[in-house]
Amino acid sequence: MKQILIIGAGFAGLWSALGAARQLDLHGRDDVAITVLAPQAELHVRPRFYEPEVHTMAAPLQALFDAVNVRFVKGSASHIDEKNREVTYRAPGGIESKLSYDRLIMACGSLLNRPDMAGIEHAFDVDKIDSASRLEEHLKSLAGRPDSPARNTVVVAGGGFTGIETATELPSRLHKILGDRVKPRVIVVDRGRTIGAALGDGIRPAIEQASAHLGIEWICGATVASVDDGGVMLDNGQRIDASTVIWTVGFKANPLTEQISGERDRQGRLHVDGNLKVIGNDAVYAAGDVAYAACDEVGNHAVMSCQHAIPLGRYAGNNAAAELIGVAPMTYSQPKYVTCLDLGAWGAVYTEGWERTVSPPTDKAEAKVLKHQINSIWIYPPAADDRAAALAAADPLIPVA
Repeated sequence: MKQILIIGAGFAGLWSALGAARQLDLHGRDDVAITVLAPQAELHVRPRFYEPEVHTMAAPLQALFDAVNVRFVKGSASHIDEKNREVTYRAPGGIESKLSYDRLIMACGSLLNRPDMAGIEHAFDVDKIDSASRLEEHLKSLAGRPDSPARNTVVVAGGGFTGIETATELPSRLHKILGDRVKPRVIVVDRGRTIGAALGDGIRPAIEQASAHLGIEWICGATVASVDDGGVMLDNGQRIDASTVIWTVGFKANPLTEQISGERDRQGRLHVDGNLKVIGNDAVYAAGDVAYAACDEVGNHAVMSCQHAIPLGRYAGNNAAAELIGVAPMTYSQPKYVTCLDLGAWGAVYTEGWERTVSPPTDKAEAKVLKHQINSIWIYPPAADDRAAALAAADPLIPVA
């Protein structure tokens, strides 16, 4: 029995498993086993971690895996032996075991890049379900503290996608916790010279309008130099007293990628070919946040988002299975790129293209409805009670955006 081993049960891992299962099902093959190795048989819906009620944002996967004949192993990968094609993992309780593979799919995701900075342990984040839940509990606890400017102030370090969506959601969250008589202060600190600089000129007006409407302040051209339990110091010498600091700056591929032979980009992502096989590696594929993959023929590459992780998983799983059973692979292609940025109570903004051109027919209310559909329906896994539909959803040619 040949073995496909997938490390990770996030968007890329889930869809790699479904993509491989679909390919095997299409050819009536039962001589290839699919195994997913991950800490939980759950899809943690990471794009929603800036919202409240974070503990509800995990979708169970065991029944779906059972329906499509995918084996799930609970544990965390620790060592990859490419020569012997084995992965060592730690199971619950710390017991070490090994899994062998004929083809390995790296789908182990990314991590927030916390710098070696004084006081960084005082900063919260929305990177994982546990850390986002800690932030939520902290925000709720503010109601029990004496009213003060520091209590009512949140500093968000970083003005990229995560920072903006977190910041624009905070005013309504804080009003519910602290009451309408309190005017919370939300400050975004970003090294860019203008508001939303990392996202480009096309989307900036919407971010500026939403920030003005929601009362969000921006300090541009600056970075957080240190954090303590009472606030932050910026690299320009400015002090901000704040009981809450949220770090959203920078993501890197899971360090497991360092154990794979192959070239990596500055974020640690593995360079892959058109079939998503790691270049120069005969048995390893990569998908999602660990893959540096060309989306088109004009130089655009996948970004760390579920918009790319889902199709990357479909293709990687499909092609790993195709190679083992001797059928033609499919070349990954995703030339269409869109953005739907949540801007809190103001609404949302929808853009098309890598230049992020705002789509005129979609106003802020329509974009908000679209964002809600994406977050609550589109990115969730298929139902486990319809095996045929679940496998059909893993067709790599299904458009995502």
